[in-house]
Amino acid sequence: MSNAKYDESGSGSFEQGTVQPAAVKICGLQDVEVLKSMINLPVDYIGVVFANSRRRITPEQAAELKSVLFEWSVNERPKLAGVFVNPTMEELEHVMETVYLDVIQLHGQERAEFCQQVKEKWDVDVFKAVSFSKEETAQNQNDVALQKLDTYVGFVDTILLDTFDPLYGGGSGKTFAWDRIPAYAEWAHQHGISMFVAGGLAVDNVQELLQAYRPYGVDVSSGVETEGLKDITKIKAFVERVKQA
Repeated sequence: MSNAKYDESGSGSFEQGTVQPAAVKICGLQDVEVLKSMINLPVDYIGVVFANSRRRITPEQAAELKSVLFEWSVNERPKLAGVFVNPTMEELEHVMETVYLDVIQLHGQERAEFCQQVKEKWDVDVFKAVSFSKEETAQNQNDVALQKLDTYVGFVDTILLDTFDPLYGGGSGKTFAWDRIPAYAEWAHQHGISMFVAGGLAVDNVQELLQAYRPYGVDVSSGVETEGLKDITKIKAFVERVKQA
């Protein structure tokens, strides 16, 4: 279970009464050279995609990327998160035999029982994505969804709020209605679970999100890309904005 500490609203992380910078997850890494250029940046998680996506990589490529994470000499090394959409246990086993992930991120319609199986089989953190359609607002939506989330308590370490993509489940590069965030922040706080926000984040809007809602962490992919490829200049600028917010 996460050791994150929150303020009374459940929306930010605190340590000894001082607001801590949000955690940063850079998702969709594919290129070893890009990751090497990130060495010693204050990044907390690196995400690799095993689901159907243009950013999909093989377990062997992920193992090569993970080896770079041990070159961090300043701060703690980033944790490696693998992103899956409705995987089978056999698919997870295949990946874990090749590259032992720190985080298994489930971005589909995986049930609580499946998350429990993952937690019991491997010593990993489990991130469970909660996806919203771009137009969906908080009116009459949160109560039912949060009741469903209650079944995941004890089996997930983090919820990740994202914009639904009909093709891939997430990773749309579009924002959702941020008025959905407070109810989920409060739910996360009540259950001692971390909360990340994803969906359309970039250098020009991440500080607005952080100042308004103080999530435990933020997740970015397309927002630090240029023409579909990770851009180290955008990555550095994004990380700087987050850590200074």
